[in-house]
Amino acid sequence: MLTLQLNGQQFSKAERVIGLIDRLDGRNKGSVEYKFRNITAVMQELGWPTVSGYKALANYQLLLLEVVEEQLQGNLTLQAAAEHAVQRPAVLAQPQAAEHAWVSRPKVASLKDPSPDYAPRFSSVRRDYLAQEARNRSLGKAGELFVLELEVQRLHGAGKKKLADRIEHVASVQGDGLGYDILSFEEDGRERLIEVKTTAFGELTPFYVTRNELARSAADSDRYQLYRVFDFRSRPRLFSLPGEIDSHCRLDPTTYLARLAL
Repeated sequence: MLTLQLNGQQFSKAERVIGLIDRLDGRNKGSVEYKFRNITAVMQELGWPTVSGYKALANYQLLLLEVVEEQLQGNLTLQAAAEHAVQRPAVLAQPQAAEHAWVSRPKVASLKDPSPDYAPRFSSVRRDYLAQEARNRSLGKAGELFVLELEVQRLHGAGKKKLADRIEHVASVQGDGLGYDILSFEEDGRERLIEVKTTAFGELTPFYVTRNELARSAADSDRYQLYRVFDFRSRPRLFSLPGEIDSHCRLDPTTYLARLAL
């Protein structure tokens, strides 16, 4: 299913589930989909994209991790599809009405649940596909321009043309060191600082934030919003995370800046 999804081919998840049930003894639809959600958690742990629609469930057995690793190791077609999906240039999304683009923030587990301690697993199938996508400047810029158009529509629709004319793509004009990408406005004239994170994958795909973006979201929490754009290459939609980023997300350190010590 993931290979088909990455290649932009249509398929029915329901038909796939039914096909598995027919081959498994005593399994029902719920148990199969539960296992798919476990597989999503494993794939995310290994740095791979996942099949859209299956929220990660992390309480999987070690055996499942080992089996998924084995399957990934020999699946050269999937590896090629994932590599192509995260690196290929993005085409600018066609403008659309805001009511078709905006969705509610996905419901996920409570942030009160502690994140598990990092457990190293030195696996040859571990990848950085999501990090590669985050570095895809073509995709990032296309997502920012998509949001820019939606912000112009929002303010024009509210009768605030002068404010719409003042919207600025600061990441393009001033650089990416400000901790946000777009300067927009509320209808009463207050500034709205927008950081855009774009993925071609599903709404629950993990994303990367910088220390600078975290600091800006804390310093200007009353003005800051992170716009998560997803399914960009097929049907781009987005939701907003207003205020401090760490009030919405679990943050896991993945890389370190290393300086030689004297």
